[in-house]
Amino acid sequence: MKTLSARYRQAHKEARWAIGLALAYFLWWYVSAYGFAPAINDLSMPTLYFGFPLWFLLSCVIGPIVFTILCALMVKFIYRDLPLEITDDKPHE
Repeated sequence: MKTLSARYRQAHKEARWAIGLALAYFLWWYVSAYGFAPAINDLSMPTLYFGFPLWFLLSCVIGPIVFTILCALMVKFIYRDLPLEITDDKPHE
């Protein structure tokens, strides 16, 4: 990255992706935890998948695995290695 503005553009792009992935994870967790949970007045035993109710399996087991993989892919393909030192294009007098 040659210019400071190009570094800022890349940093803003990375920040937008990180915020988007965090919001997507929250949405995944909220929908799977509350959307698949049994009703409060339903006292029957829920169907178990691998020993867990579906809402727990989706929100607390599968969700973190999926979003950890998505985070690794985001770092691999979206993020760029940027130098932290600032170099002047103008020579010092």
